[in-house]
Formats: sequence, structure tokens, C-alpha cells
Amino acid sequence: MIDESKVINIEKVRYLNEYKLELFFNDGVEQVIDFGPFLSNSLNPLINKYLDLKEFRKYELDSGDLIWNDYDLCFPIADLYENKLKS
Repeated sequence: MIDESKVINIEKVRYLNEYKLELFFNDGVEQVIDFGPFLSNSLNPLINKYLDLKEFRKYELDSGDLIWNDYDLCFPIADLYENKLKS
């Protein structure tokens, strides 16, 4: 559970394989997140385009947020921190 008195940010991201990223948070927590199920289950073509690994690997960090294509795709920090992506 996130301590609400502290702002949680992602400090570093490491690509592992396929749709898996390892996220390093500013409080020392690390999460390995598989984005594959979320991307595969989405009916939105704007999200489905990230099933192309070339597109998926274009992620970046912006002020502690994990984003793709200028916030075309992003996730709430709390969901990433708890490793609970919502479809």
C-alpha cells in the first residue's frame, strides 16, 4: 500500500523481454510488470498498437511517470506500484 504522505515516482525502467518491464520506485520498491495481458485484452486500437514490440519499447519516463508517445498510453502510479493493471 502506498504511503499517502510520500510522493511515489518511478526513477528507472529496465526492459526485460516481450512486454515485461522492471520498474524502480523512489522508495526502493521494485516491480516486474507484464503489460502483455493488458495490451492483449484491450479492444482499443490505440492501445493495441503497443502489441508491436517496436512501439512498446518506445516507453519513456516523464517526471516520474511511465508513458508512451507523449501520454498516448500511461498508467496510474498506484496501479504500477501495486502491480495491478486495470483493463
